[in-house]
Amino acid sequence: MIKQEQHPILKTSNLAIGYASKKEDTIIASNINIELNQGELVGLIGANGVGKSTLLRTLTKVQDALHGNIFINNHNISDLSALHLSKVMSLVLTETMASKNLSVYELILLGRQPYTNWIGSFSKQDIEIANKAIQQVKITDLKEKKCFELSDGQLQKAMIARALAQDTDLIILDEPTTHLDMYHKAYILKLLQKLAKDTHKTILFSSHEIDLAIQLCDKLIVMTDNKVVYNTPKQLIKDGVFETLFPKDLITFDETTGSFRVKSD
Repeated sequence: MIKQEQHPILKTSNLAIGYASKKEDTIIASNINIELNQGELVGLIGANGVGKSTLLRTLTKVQDALHGNIFINNHNISDLSALHLSKVMSLVLTETMASKNLSVYELILLGRQPYTNWIGSFSKQDIEIANKAIQQVKITDLKEKKCFELSDGQLQKAMIARALAQDTDLIILDEPTTHLDMYHKAYILKLLQKLAKDTHKTILFSSHEIDLAIQLCDKLIVMTDNKVVYNTPKQLIKDGVFETLFPKDLITFDETTGSFRVKSD
């Protein structure tokens, strides 16, 4: 049996990120070359302040790249209109929702907006896709609840369902486990792993939950102060990448268990 070649969804070529000004560019990270394939769960990790949010903003066209190129389905992102981009990439951000008075079902239907007609009405297909997303995330019991009635974990699942309803090849989430307890952090990331496998969508998320990301992700983008490394967790462990993430005075990385440990006195 011939193994089918994976389809690259997101690719960068010699990407440099940071901030441009009239005097000079402030480069946060450069020479970023990553390739996210169809159906992969990819985690973006690194210490606080290393530039994870800047990278996500650049990949989603919220912020301009300083140098290099970003491709989605082999199309340069700089050539894509906002409408086209919304049909290939969906975002789940950490910002507070503009209106929590929407029902969960109304929120999820918003994911269909890129496809609605000029009067904004939803088709039978839109409704079917929204209902399928609700089933995939297993929140049927929350369908009629108002968003302000939801716990943080429930709201995060509703936001993921909305991204699924948008029906894009790529879903990007900015720290989806923020404000969640340990159980729900693991639950959300395990859900993302299952959705990537079942829907064949590429899912990229940033997170501080490095131990969980190592266990659950197909690939990891690791940002340090001087480089960005991209590979499987297994290879990154073998290459000693995680040992360089934090100062060695307090935390060490255990290659055997694939987790960080606090040094004992």
